Amino acid sequence: MLGAVGLASSGLTSLALAQPKAEPAGPAPASGGIPAARPELDDPLLAPVPAAPFSISSWSAAQQTLLRSSTDLQRAEAALVRAEALWRQALAVLLPNARLTVAGAFDLDNPDTAPGVPPQVDGRSSTAPVVTAALSVSQRVVDVASWRARDAAALTRRSATWSLFDVRRRVRQRLARTLVAVVTAERVAELGRVGLRQALERGALSQRTFELGRATELDVLRARQDVTAARSSLIVADEQLRGAREALAVALGVDDPVGVRQDFSLDGLVLELRQTCQPLAAAERRADEEAASAAVDAARTRTASARAGKLPTLDLSTTLSALTTDPGPGRVSSWSIVAVLSVPLWEGGVRSAQVKERSALEADARATAEEIRRGARLEITRARRGQAVAETLVTVAAESRALAERLDQMTRRSFEIGRATSLELVQSAVGLRQAELALALRQFEWMQARLDALLTEARCDS
Repeated sequence: MLGAVGLASSGLTSLALAQPKAEPAGPAPASGGIPAARPELDDPLLAPVPAAPFSISSWSAAQQTLLRSSTDLQRAEAALVRAEALWRQALAVLLPNARLTVAGAFDLDNPDTAPGVPPQVDGRSSTAPVVTAALSVSQRVVDVASWRARDAAALTRRSATWSLFDVRRRVRQRLARTLVAVVTAERVAELGRVGLRQALERGALSQRTFELGRATELDVLRARQDVTAARSSLIVADEQLRGAREALAVALGVDDPVGVRQDFSLDGLVLELRQTCQPLAAAERRADEEAASAAVDAARTRTASARAGKLPTLDLSTTLSALTTDPGPGRVSSWSIVAVLSVPLWEGGVRSAQVKERSALEADARATAEEIRRGARLEITRARRGQAVAETLVTVAAESRALAERLDQMTRRSFEIGRATSLELVQSAVGLRQAELALALRQFEWMQARLDALLTEARCDS
């Protein structure tokens, strides 16, 4: 079996494109309609596609660009920050709340009297104007609904964390697929140029054979038809290469097309991916499954929080007040402790509606989690099977290509000595081109299957 990397590395140079031009007109055709001169073994399309403005040399370079510019990662990170902020808000409701208030008062009608306070206590009189300070501390002692809301926020934060891990895995998988697609397109375009040059050589062979009287005009026309077909395939391959480079630019979050350098190694890509994404353990679930499970727990806890809103709450608060006196600096005017028991009686049915709403959201979260679980199991099964199937197809394609090459060589020799027809020559050429293209595609599909098998069952924490 041929290695995918060997094929990927061979001939993947940065290509330069020349715009297709009309084929130069030859001398005036003879009476039979075939020009007397031999066709040139050259074509504007043999010039490669221009190199992309940017080129990726390694997976680490691509990953660094991805982590800086991926909008999917930015949204996932923002969602995690928001979840952490919501958790802190829910926790703050249950923590002590302290407030210091300082105020100054002056009685305009009685400038020598402090407004709103006794004139003299314990031999000390209030200053005029008077400055008062109040320190109040409150603590929520019993609030089941807030406790449940805090727990739900913590589970939401956990779900956002797992979602970020899953997004990291998916963007890496998408990037790896796009890189393989660019390498594949480079190889297909290269094979298209090889096929076009071979078609031109066969056209020249048919022309020489016709000039020597051992071929007919039909033979030359068939060869020219093969050249036209090879040229058309190459035009399509070049456009697919440009599209693959543009898709890689979108995946990396840059504006200009991005290519891959000649020394880019797909085997190295697999090794580097193993350093950033670890395979899952036997009983470990994928990050998207963990995120969905945490979302279900958060939805269930929010439902419990809504139900607990019908329970009483108990708050404790204390306030310490002081004011300036003469002689100073001041005195404590009061210190109070208050316990507040709040019992909800009727709120217009808001709590019941909240319970129904959150129960519906919980059911939706359960359905989503089940859908994700099934999809993940199916994706993993397909990835495992796809790797084995792709490897088998590479072996079959390699055998088919070897047979097509041998058949083409024998057909060319037979045509040169007059034992094969031009139709057989063209058919063998087309078969060889198709076999070479199929082999290249199968090898890159096998590499893609290996990457999918790795990333489908992996966890990317960084």
